[in-house]
Amino acid sequence: MFSARSLFQEIVDNDNSYRLFCSIAASGEAQGGWENGRIAALLPASMRDLAPKVTRHGADEDKHGRIFQALMRRRGLTPTHVPEATDYTMLLERRGIGLAHDKLRRDEPLTELDIITYLAHSRVTEQRAADQMVMLKRHFGDHPEVGKAIRMISHDEDNHLAYCHEELLRLARAGHGRTIQRILHDCARAEIAVYRDVSLAVMDHMGRILHWPKPKSAVLAAAIRAMYSYERLVGWRRMVTLRMPERRNALGGPTTSAPEFA
Repeated sequence: MFSARSLFQEIVDNDNSYRLFCSIAASGEAQGGWENGRIAALLPASMRDLAPKVTRHGADEDKHGRIFQALMRRRGLTPTHVPEATDYTMLLERRGIGLAHDKLRRDEPLTELDIITYLAHSRVTEQRAADQMVMLKRHFGDHPEVGKAIRMISHDEDNHLAYCHEELLRLARAGHGRTIQRILHDCARAEIAVYRDVSLAVMDHMGRILHWPKPKSAVLAAAIRAMYSYERLVGWRRMVTLRMPERRNALGGPTTSAPEFA
């Protein structure tokens, strides 16, 4: 019987599947870095105090993209094409979740509602990222090749999630509570569907690269769909609740670097 640990080990051990995994991750982080950079530049005057935190959020994601690029270089690999069906960020945007890239490309200040939308969208997607990194850290935090990168990224994702909780709670106290909850619920419903579709697409590509037998691929697909059913019924709640984090002002300091992955 296979497990999350054995599946990821298969992916890491094969150059082609590892290359695809790192390319997908690097692309998503680079998109997130660009989005946060544009949001920081377009913050409305009433919310300019958020600029250092939004900037650091984007710088962290740029750093994660560079880490995944460096992991490929260390093995003598170059990035590969990211299949459209595995592009989590793009698929969320197509569902109208988060801020549209067309809006971010304009040199027009965003509105307070736009920033609430950004923070709510980030709260949902950072929950997913933090959960995934906790799982990887549990199984591969001491891995000689990827362990250090996983630990660093997991720490950052926890900071990002704490930041979203804290800022959304601050905005809720300022009278935006109903708007925040509406956007959180919309984002969560869309995100769990997109995550299912992306997971199925990624496993399909990995299965072809690694020559998985049809029964194994079928069991994996069934597990992904079962997780979606659970999240659709009750699991989505963890993505929409807000609580004051233990890490306060998590993005209040300077951007951390990762020179060992340069």
